[in-house]
Amino acid sequence: MSRELGAQAPGDLRWLRVEDPSAAAACRSAAASLAGRLQFPEARADQLTLAVTEAATNLHKHAAQGSMLLRIAREESRPGIELVTIDAGPGFRDTDAALRDGHSTSGTLGIGLGAIQRLADFYDLYSVPGHGTALLARFWPVPLAVTAPFAGLVRPITGETECGDVFGAAEADGRMTGVLCDGLGHGPLAASAAIEAVTAVLEDPQGAPSALVERAHRRMSHTRGGAIGVVQVTGRQVLFAGLGNIAATVLVDGTRKGMLSVPGIAGHQARTIRQFEYTAPPGAALVLHSDGLSGRWDPAAFPGLHLRDPLVIAATLLANAGSHRDDAGVLVLKP
Repeated sequence: MSRELGAQAPGDLRWLRVEDPSAAAACRSAAASLAGRLQFPEARADQLTLAVTEAATNLHKHAAQGSMLLRIAREESRPGIELVTIDAGPGFRDTDAALRDGHSTSGTLGIGLGAIQRLADFYDLYSVPGHGTALLARFWPVPLAVTAPFAGLVRPITGETECGDVFGAAEADGRMTGVLCDGLGHGPLAASAAIEAVTAVLEDPQGAPSALVERAHRRMSHTRGGAIGVVQVTGRQVLFAGLGNIAATVLVDGTRKGMLSVPGIAGHQARTIRQFEYTAPPGAALVLHSDGLSGRWDPAAFPGLHLRDPLVIAATLLANAGSHRDDAGVLVLKP
């Protein structure tokens, strides 16, 4: 079985700030619009909008600096909708209690979570006291129980609609390849440069990471350039090649091991592109992120995070380490 995750068009995803009562209506409208684009059956569209309304209401009532992402997800050409929420609230200790109907504790998400879990085709939740909560729910037009071995999130700098950070991933014949590119600057020109790089890698993702970075470097020569990282995993073997400041980490059991990149600007400055080999312990997650996320996040603060859905890992790191003053991008692979 092969899977591929490519760059998303700007209209396929939308971040919404949820900090006042009117935000729930805006989130509901955005969900209904996406469901209409994908021709969801009326009953399924109603379930989606109900879940989105519950999630937005909970964010406003119980969290701080809440944000919701609604985006189109594709699995074997069947489009669905992913709902992601992140916040800077107090988090909670007992997620099982939070999922029970009628349970509500001040400072936690509370009563709507059980309903969202029942309505979604896939649901995951991660919360740590003092580090907020990340929620993921996937909806398909017809029931489809599917999980992906990789996922990514991007968020543009405040004031922009297009993000200069772009990710992609592919899996075939037991080999998984992921790429994250941070186009220089912000806005459409940065996004164009990054899309060029990711497209170059995904044209033939089975090559060695160093060769893939070299191909992207050549392809980006007519763009403003950027930083790029390519990771490839086969079994326990992990190969990584990076040009510029894409951070790469092997995350497992509350620890992380960094992977080396070389200085340069993809498309413009590259002396020797080098490839390094690492080992992925059982259960490890491979994380790539741009400098829109601080590199000082502490893996010990997020116990068991490496075991969660890749999109929940990405959301948790974006919520806790991401900046609104820069484009931010994170890609997670679970071999």
